[in-house]
Amino acid sequence: MHIISRFYEDYELGSKRETLGRTITETDFVVHAGHTGDYFPHHMDAEWCKTQPFKQRIAHGTLTFAVGIGMTATEINPEAFSKGYDRLRFVKPVYIGDTISVVVTISEKKESNKPALGHITEHVEIFNQRGELVLVCDHILLAKKKDK
Repeated sequence: MHIISRFYEDYELGSKRETLGRTITETDFVVHAGHTGDYFPHHMDAEWCKTQPFKQRIAHGTLTFAVGIGMTATEINPEAFSKGYDRLRFVKPVYIGDTISVVVTISEKKESNKPALGHITEHVEIFNQRGELVLVCDHILLAKKKDK
């Protein structure tokens, strides 16, 4: 992790960054269930899951989101801050043993109602080890503009 100042003008539409992989483990399931209180059988009961369409435990969508977004947190940018996430979708299930990786693409730049700031949208795609899209969302940033 490092600090880098990136202003609104420095973001380029279409530029991408990609992470390495991270394997999702049973420990991830248990810890996430403990943090959130979500002990639904879809995540915690292997025998029950055998009777369901997926046939095995599936990761909490919020686990996949949290781990994937955490994987992208490699820079500290004092010139921008997160405004939130839009259009979050859990596209395919993630299972114990799946390895996820993330691609972030600058998909939009637009003016803000505050002249000193601009909106940046990062399109976030999380893939499994087979290259299948498992989660997608848009990360909204507010970035300072350079002094003129």
